[in-house]
Amino acid sequence: MSRTVEETNRRMLRARDAMDRAYAQPLDVPALARIAHVSPAHFARTFRATFGETPHRYLQRRRVERAMFLLRESDRSVTDICYEIGFGSTGTFSRTFSDIVGRSPRTYRKEAVSTGVPTCFTKAWTRPST
Repeated sequence: MSRTVEETNRRMLRARDAMDRAYAQPLDVPALARIAHVSPAHFARTFRATFGETPHRYLQRRRVERAMFLLRESDRSVTDICYEIGFGSTGTFSRTFSDIVGRSPRTYRKEAVSTGVPTCFTKAWTRPST
């Protein structure tokens, strides 16, 4: 691997790590590009080439993963969870959740059973695909 490719990968990982840490914050491509020290257009192209999905879709999937955990493990309302994980409207949250998981948040909560399995296994088994 060339030094240039390695540096590009580090920059993309830096931005992805920021998305993982601050998934509930309003993050956009220009802000993420600043973290990676590249232009927004270059960031969007390189992120997709590196991780196989757009930055926006990655962030949505991270938010939905967190929502899945909260729906399984808490009795908080779907609306509260929606705003806590960074969505601005319940309609967008429900549509995105259904697109990624294949069920509405309410249906997912009814069907999901909190188990005594460690969280790392649950995440691996229930991780939404792209």
